[in-house]
Amino acid sequence: MTADEELLKALLAGEHRALARVISKIENRSPGYRDLVSELYAHTGEADVIGITGSPGAGKSTLVDKLAETYRDRGETVGVIAIDPSSPFTGGAVLGDRIRMASTVGDMDVFVRSMSARGTLGGLSTATADAVKAMDAFGKDKIIIETVGAGQNEIDIVRTADTVAVLVPPGSGDDIQTLKAGILEIADVFVVNKADRPGSDRTVQELRDMIQLGDGGGGMGGGDGSHHSQEVIDAHDDWDGEVDDEAEVTGWTTPIVETVATKGEGVDDLIDEFGNHRTYLVDSGEHAEQVRGRYAEEIRTLLREDVHALLEDRLAERGGIDDLAESVRQGETDPYSITGELLDPVEDCLDELETRGENG
Repeated sequence: MTADEELLKALLAGEHRALARVISKIENRSPGYRDLVSELYAHTGEADVIGITGSPGAGKSTLVDKLAETYRDRGETVGVIAIDPSSPFTGGAVLGDRIRMASTVGDMDVFVRSMSARGTLGGLSTATADAVKAMDAFGKDKIIIETVGAGQNEIDIVRTADTVAVLVPPGSGDDIQTLKAGILEIADVFVVNKADRPGSDRTVQELRDMIQLGDGGGGMGGGDGSHHSQEVIDAHDDWDGEVDDEAEVTGWTTPIVETVATKGEGVDDLIDEFGNHRTYLVDSGEHAEQVRGRYAEEIRTLLREDVHALLEDRLAERGGIDDLAESVRQGETDPYSITGELLDPVEDCLDELETRGENG
């Protein structure tokens, strides 16, 4: 048995040390990590994956801590993946926020892992998805992905989740307008944290108005359907968790939950809404569609990475891209012709494989 096979066996047996080592291999793109991840797929699909995002200072880390603590009180195991910015000195994850997760320190059934951007945010979304698979295969009941920021990169990463909660701090009316076109549209649940502060009522009302207007995409209505859809405002309020086979499922209305994470207030309500959304996804068939779309994007991403690496090798054989660029500058050729010449052998190979398949 190879070392990686032993590592996989240990992970599936529930050894946290093996889980940590597998995620390190994934994050570092160590030799053999792809084969390891490939073996994980057969053991995944049971965990609920929850994304927590929102503007800095909204109290995400404290809320994640309380969520983990409450899930443990309910007898469920938890994995937390915290997406932290790169340290300019080491390239490692900045772990300061983890200190605040004091409630679950020492509880091995709450496994917290910080992942660093390492300057390659595009690759981080793939690494995050693979780390989720490792925790899922390990047997974690709930997996929480927490991002530190609220930009496009964080949105891409949090799309790995089945249910996305967007935290909005109180008194952030202007922020709502600013964020509307981006992060707010991916919300399955809105969380107004620090709800004991002035301005929280106004923030809740502004979010409610926005939802009723159906402004934006995704959870608020319309959009491209890549995350979820919504057509009827009253669907959530009227929905009792049961789906009538004869009735058309009309969609999910994004609920607004007020929390005070430092005191643990509203956390149970939030977890209940996560459960409602999970039930809705499964019963409506959207979960299957969501997973299918996620796998399709994974395939596209891997194809892009592998074809890019393949072409980089061919470019090196041709003297490197600088030599080719110089030949364009000299008027000897053009970028389109060079691209065609590089891709011709790839297309010929694919055609040959297709012909073999048809004849075989």
